Amino acid sequence: MKKDKGEFKVTPWEVSGNVDYDKLVKQFGTSLISDKIKKRLAKCHPLLRRGIYFSHREFDRWLDAYDKGKNVSVITGRGPSERMHIGHLVPFLVAKSLQDEFDCEVFIPISDDEKFYTKEGMTYEKVIAYAVDNIIDLIALGFKPGKTFIFEDFVYTEIYKYAARVAKRITYSTAKAAFGLTPEQNIGWSFYPAMQAAHILFPQFYRGKHVSVVPVAIDQDPFIRLTRDIAEHKDFDFEKPTALHAKFIPSLYGEAKMSSSGEGVINLTDTPQEVERKIRKYAFSGGRDTIEEHRKKGGNPDIDVSFQYLNMFFEPDDAKLKKIHDDYKSGKMLTSELKQILIDKINAFLKEHQKQREIAKKHFDKFLLKY
Repeated sequence: MKKDKGEFKVTPWEVSGNVDYDKLVKQFGTSLISDKIKKRLAKCHPLLRRGIYFSHREFDRWLDAYDKGKNVSVITGRGPSERMHIGHLVPFLVAKSLQDEFDCEVFIPISDDEKFYTKEGMTYEKVIAYAVDNIIDLIALGFKPGKTFIFEDFVYTEIYKYAARVAKRITYSTAKAAFGLTPEQNIGWSFYPAMQAAHILFPQFYRGKHVSVVPVAIDQDPFIRLTRDIAEHKDFDFEKPTALHAKFIPSLYGEAKMSSSGEGVINLTDTPQEVERKIRKYAFSGGRDTIEEHRKKGGNPDIDVSFQYLNMFFEPDDAKLKKIHDDYKSGKMLTSELKQILIDKINAFLKEHQKQREIAKKHFDKFLLKY
């Protein structure tokens, strides 16, 4: 959505300003997640049941197919980087939660080729190493072996025959408009739209025609629309993939969208000391300027990053979260106390995750598709 009087801007390449999600839903032509769908997700991860995933494209059709005993699946991918951070986990936490609740298959393409094309200093050897490390992080989340299929584009080269079939049905002008291609970019960028569509359609190439869902941030919806159009072409006769759209996860600074690196993120490899330093120094506060004023007027949990992270990731108990919310808003809880709760929660999560990483290394091959 273009900026209106400096309001906000949301494209697949840029997110800025104070995003109005209701306006965005109207602009993109998506649907807000209904109360009926919310009830179906009541036991799922907080990202799904607390409104962080707020919009969808025909997710009700995915649920209907499941209720009729038909095959359904989840597809969400990863462009490998040197280190993963908490924000990178969002679609995978959702995918795992859907797998746990609906016992469905999950497909995870690793787009090492995209990173190789788009990052000037990225070597082939380096992107392969990053992919392996990122896959270990994903396996460590607890996906089910036998129902989870991870593949790297440079390794599982079978994907290229699917991308070739898709490429034949995407014009260059369509790819240019959807992906913002420019004359200065190498030709690898030009082909990647076909690869991304092949990723989204991969569950149907691999398992046959069925309904899949793609959990993505709302700014990625143009790519979903492109792929939905391709799915119905007579060459494929697939089901249109459905989608679940997330709001943007703020950085520690409170920015609209978390960056890929820097001090404003919590890396999965951060030590307890690094976590505490980052939260205490950088986490944007909804508290008052003085303790006296805070006790009197209370804080604003709606803009406080520590509270938002507890809401999105780290406090699954609704009653406990409400008490934190109310205590902070009333002034009973100080910003320093709220930050300490988050620090403890993150460090507990990372300690377990880093333990599971070591276990995941031993089960790597159980999850990988290889040609």
